[in-house]
Amino acid sequence: MVDDSLDPELRRRGRGACSNVVGRFERLDRRFEDDGWDRAPEERVLRTELSREVPRRIISYNRSPDLPFDRSINPYRGCEHGCVYCFARPSHAYLGLSPGLDFETKLVARPGAAEALVRELRARRYEVAPIAIGTNTDPYQPIEAGERVMRACLEVLAGCDHPVAIVTKGTLIERDIDLLAPMAAKGLCRVGISVTTLDADLSRRMEPRAPAPKRRLEIIRRLSEAGIPV
Repeated sequence: MVDDSLDPELRRRGRGACSNVVGRFERLDRRFEDDGWDRAPEERVLRTELSREVPRRIISYNRSPDLPFDRSINPYRGCEHGCVYCFARPSHAYLGLSPGLDFETKLVARPGAAEALVRELRARRYEVAPIAIGTNTDPYQPIEAGERVMRACLEVLAGCDHPVAIVTKGTLIERDIDLLAPMAAKGLCRVGISVTTLDADLSRRMEPRAPAPKRRLEIIRRLSEAGIPV
């Protein structure tokens, strides 16, 4: 029996994880047996798969004394950036998936997040406090370009003058400067751009599908020029 993720024919270029261990809540593990038959060529390429879920609620709350926020929004589950050190990987186990390759190849978009956000903000019991976005996934990972879940949520927050704090490596945040700059002028938003290293080669190894450090520095400059605290 051979672990599928160790198949020497499996092409996983640009991925951070090198294995796909079973999720910790699963009772069964799946493996393949090399019986001498070739696998189909399309099965040897590790492709990104996207599914969708419509959330009933989108704001998550926490009571941790170690975190500077008590609520957050995650527009996606999983992250294609594939950072090898990502602390959010184990969360994929709650979906019955692996924290390894599954976390960066089996992604879940959450269309309808903006509508859920509107309902929660309108609730009589809701008390305003900054919402953190990007705590368990990157809201500006590549799939956001097409899904626009983050953009929709940001439009709701901007329309309500609701404070927000964003953490990302994604340069796609530049697209939303038109929303972020007016919010920043009111003291309603701040952005954290994660720059782990300035060594491009090391970055490719640790964060294989994240923008290069140089691009992230450029985005920091663009946001700062727009008056957005970074």
